[in-house]
Amino acid sequence: MQMNQRPKSFLRLCLGLLLFGLALPALADPQAKFESALELLSERSYDTKSEAVRKIVSSGHKNARAVLNAMLGGDLYTRKKEKDLVIAVKEGAEYRITAVVTGEDLGLVKKRSLKKVSINNQLRGQLRGALALLNLDNPDAGERLVAVNELLDSIDAENAALLREGLVKESDPDVRDAMELGIALGEVTSKDPAVRLQAIAVLDGNLHPSAFNRLTTLVEQEDDNDVRVAAQAAINSIDLKRQMSGIAETLFFGLSLGSVLVLAAIGLAITFGVMGVINMAHGELIMLGAYTTYLLQVVMPEYPGVALLLSIPVAFLVSGGVGLLIERGVIRFLYGRPLETLLATFGISLILQQFVRVVISPQNVPVSNPSWMSGSIEISNVLSLTWNRIYIIVFSLMVFAALFMILKKTALGLQVRAVAQNRAMARAMGVRSERVDALTFGLGSGIAGIAGVALSQLTNVGPNLGQSYIIDSFMVVVFGGVGNLWGTLVAGMTLGVANKIMEPWAGAVLAKILVLVFIILFIQKRPRGLFPQKGRAAEG
Repeated sequence: MQMNQRPKSFLRLCLGLLLFGLALPALADPQAKFESALELLSERSYDTKSEAVRKIVSSGHKNARAVLNAMLGGDLYTRKKEKDLVIAVKEGAEYRITAVVTGEDLGLVKKRSLKKVSINNQLRGQLRGALALLNLDNPDAGERLVAVNELLDSIDAENAALLREGLVKESDPDVRDAMELGIALGEVTSKDPAVRLQAIAVLDGNLHPSAFNRLTTLVEQEDDNDVRVAAQAAINSIDLKRQMSGIAETLFFGLSLGSVLVLAAIGLAITFGVMGVINMAHGELIMLGAYTTYLLQVVMPEYPGVALLLSIPVAFLVSGGVGLLIERGVIRFLYGRPLETLLATFGISLILQQFVRVVISPQNVPVSNPSWMSGSIEISNVLSLTWNRIYIIVFSLMVFAALFMILKKTALGLQVRAVAQNRAMARAMGVRSERVDALTFGLGSGIAGIAGVALSQLTNVGPNLGQSYIIDSFMVVVFGGVGNLWGTLVAGMTLGVANKIMEPWAGAVLAKILVLVFIILFIQKRPRGLFPQKGRAAEG
């Protein structure tokens, strides 16, 4: 019995090998695979057409891309008489047709002789993915990365297999990472639970939106308890990373807002600390700095970056000069009369606002960002930091450092500190306090102008620009400690972060109110702020 069965089994094996050998050339021939796939495109069923698209991609034929592009663009037709596929492009009243298989120009025909190969939305998505797959052989790594990213939203197990083949020969690390993500996204729908678990391990903690969406769908549809638990754990890990990224983004925006507040308040801090003057026109000095940036860009429209850099010293001189005029023309006659000083500077602020309305424009004016301040640096798929805010944070710290060195290492700084601590004693030592007051006011006003330059890169420039920051500036000065630079820095950054933390759940207006209430309560306990000044200011 066994002796009779062995020859039969051997014959079956030989027959199978023979048939496989005969079929192998056809299977391996791209032309044959391509033509067999084209025949399916003539069918009415969209499922059949979908299968044809997959076969066209896997065929490796040189005309595969042209066919898929034509199909996606609505240029793929069937000739009614010949029953073959052609690419048709309209020329006048007729259509120029090209053979799909050979690429031969078949001349001009009437539209009535053609029948369009119809597609639906699902097929459109598949075609875009198929074209992306064909672009994986592009010599440009950037183009290959774009191709892989286009696949991620609609990738399936079959496309994942093609990505795995491409991963073997891929050398670019960014493209490899994208491919590994795509493979995992495709294999997470595999029928094998072990493969799904392996794919989930790759997706665990990945912040790409497709990873979260696939895992969420898997949890809803999965029958295997182990796979479902693993998928849920991966989702929890992604949620945790998203929360951490959200916190980092809030801190970044808070620090950028704090940097603006520091720039706006630091000039006010030294004038208020040295002179005891409440300058309600400080916001308008900030506004003048912003308008200086605008006017320089008008003069040099082709060089916005150069205009921005030039506006820093020019804005300092403009706002500083206006500040000197205010101090010499008005404030010096009102020392020791805080109410009259407040009212006078408030009147000056209104005059400056009306001045820019009449001379420049009553409307907001645009100030462009230079190319090197545009865009953002992408930390992850859910966290990106804008370059303009990064530059402003760095710039504010540079201004702070420069002012700190001026006050600590120069003769003017020594005199300013002496007058701030004990004006009478400084006079007795030969310090001209009036000159110090004027220079201090000019320095503080110039820094306000520099703050305006920074603000022009974040917000609209208009006559009311300064009014938006004057109250915040006073809050920073009071909270940090009058006349204390370190206090101004810490207070500005703290209030900026606090505002951004509260805004999502309280709103921008209520957040400001809560911050103001906090400061009022704080100064009840510490009237001189976080870092109280020593000397005359402390005694007062």
